[in-house]
Amino acid sequence: MEPHPPASRRARPLSAPAAVRAVVLAVAVALLAGCGVRLESPPPSEPVPDATELVRRTAVADALLVAERAGSTTTSPDLPAPVLDELGRIAQDAHAHARELGGEYRSGIEEPDEEAEPSAEPTATGPATPEAVVVTLVDAAARNRAAASSTSGGDLGRLLASVSAAQTVAATRLAALSGIPTPQAPSPQVPEPSQEEALPATPTPSASEPGSVETTAPGDGPVRPPQGMTAADYRALVASEDGARYALEVRAARADGDVRARLLDRSRAHGQRAEAWARLGAVDGTDQDPRRVAYQVPADDDAVLVRTLERGLAVDYATLVGTTAPGSRGVLVDLLVDGALTLDAWGQAPSPFPGMPELDG
Repeated sequence: MEPHPPASRRARPLSAPAAVRAVVLAVAVALLAGCGVRLESPPPSEPVPDATELVRRTAVADALLVAERAGSTTTSPDLPAPVLDELGRIAQDAHAHARELGGEYRSGIEEPDEEAEPSAEPTATGPATPEAVVVTLVDAAARNRAAASSTSGGDLGRLLASVSAAQTVAATRLAALSGIPTPQAPSPQVPEPSQEEALPATPTPSASEPGSVETTAPGDGPVRPPQGMTAADYRALVASEDGARYALEVRAARADGDVRARLLDRSRAHGQRAEAWARLGAVDGTDQDPRRVAYQVPADDDAVLVRTLERGLAVDYATLVGTTAPGSRGVLVDLLVDGALTLDAWGQAPSPFPGMPELDG
């Protein structure tokens, strides 16, 4: 048998204070080690925006630039009161556009040196004049028209189309009040059925290469038939357009002079669109063709009748922008813009969101 070690060399149990000190030391070491790991982790970085977010941010920046330019122009003492009132309305609507689009993006990540970073706020670099505001509105409207047609989100596309229509109306009104040449408006043309094949979709900004947003307006290129419309959608459009044709034709027969010419011109436009939608929807001359010989015409005066018809069609086209496929909504966007311009020409108070009655309040 091996001899027992001397008592002085035998392991002794730790006293209570010593045990507590050991535990505290172990916990401290573990915490320090954990802190070391966190300190070595890379700081959070800004996420790369996808195509939809890039489109949204661009629309917000455009709206805020319009608001800034219009607001700064209202300080000019030399402008007549109607121009100042219109500039104030434009600025107010532009702020509403920015809010409804979601406002400026804020990641919550603090920059290392915020003072050294350029400001992301839109800045009016040109002179504060009505001409500068008109140019800003026209540019913003063109970008939103293109984005409304191409963005993947239907709800965002509908909103962008409505904002573009409002900006186009604002540019037209301000130009007329200021004696500036009227900006060119889109000329909608419903495509023929034969155009449905082999037309490339409108490109969208790449999520991996954020940068400029496509600014070519839908009406500037080949007209692509809307993809995703149902047979019921086609029949509803044909009936609405043909009903508008008939009502305005009846009223034109009772009018004279300039009013008669304007009513007839608009009646012909609606009749052509009804025919084109009937052909595109393959209901022309079939049992499914909803067009009738006569329709009931409301007993409103001419201007009220036109506004009632155009508001209904604007809602129809805005709704279809939200339900059809990206890259094929161009004609629907242009028809919404055209309807908003017609409403303004017939005395409708400007709306910040044409075709979206739920936001009119």
